[in-house]
Amino acid sequence: MSINFRAILNFLKFPKTQVLLLASLLFLMSAELGAQGLYIKTFGKPDAKPIIFLHGGPGYNCASFERTTAQELSQVGFYVITYDRRGEGRSAKNAEYSFDESHDDLMKIMDSLEISSAHLIGHSFGGIQALKFAEQFPERVQSISLIGAPISLQASFKTILNACEKIYTDNKDKTNLAYIKMLRDMDTSSIQYSSFCFMHAMQCGFYTCKNPNPQATKIYKSFGSDSILMKYASKMGRQAPEGFWKNEAYTTLDLEPILLDLKNQGISIFGIYGKEDGLYSKDQIDRLSGNIGEDNLLYLSNCSHSVFIDQQLLFIEALENWLK
Repeated sequence: MSINFRAILNFLKFPKTQVLLLASLLFLMSAELGAQGLYIKTFGKPDAKPIIFLHGGPGYNCASFERTTAQELSQVGFYVITYDRRGEGRSAKNAEYSFDESHDDLMKIMDSLEISSAHLIGHSFGGIQALKFAEQFPERVQSISLIGAPISLQASFKTILNACEKIYTDNKDKTNLAYIKMLRDMDTSSIQYSSFCFMHAMQCGFYTCKNPNPQATKIYKSFGSDSILMKYASKMGRQAPEGFWKNEAYTTLDLEPILLDLKNQGISIFGIYGKEDGLYSKDQIDRLSGNIGEDNLLYLSNCSHSVFIDQQLLFIEALENWLK
């Protein structure tokens, strides 16, 4: 149903300036209420194949994908939907941080856009969200593309600690070696353990491509002149990871059984990972390849955690080939 706020306000004889102001406010209020307080942006034609991007974190946002890659992906024939999860990024802060809540929001987005089923792209934690959503609502999912996404964060923590320990040993960094020893003695299910592991991963450059190609270099340079990316690309909140850990114990999940069950139900699962992404060992990638099929996994050189930036052309080409 479409409401002509301008006509209604004109009929009520408001001054022209007030009509324009009130119409704008009513439109924004309507958009906000219709989206249940979620920040949403779409790219491409609504009648094209729908792709929904689920961002990483928890505590992050979709800005880096939205501002660098969403439009380009839509230009090869997809209807691309991006949004920030409730309580994260630019969306409403009233969040309980649970999978039930994130599933409910995703269903509402799909229903409001009249999308019966969609291809899900899950980056990092977004991959966990995608698999958990598909487990509950397989009829709403056409495929899942895991982009630098963990199947087991506990396995990734071991990979991080082993790799960091080698770097610190080579550098004779006794201080950080002591921290690694402390971490190995911690409760691996605790939020402190996961937070410190991610901190060391960042400190050792595990999220960063060491030799980005010219296109990726150009994209990263644009971050300095894009006000949205300057504000949100490095913005991480604390409430979301603490909330999802408290409610869902997400750092201890093993998603392999879910992945295999979805595959047995006929849902195609794909993966794109970077060889410089320090969160995943070659053994982890090989195991994933064995589970989803060698032809369904792309393991890219000159590429780290932000696959859609580090190797944008190959990322889009792979999705175009897989999902069409």
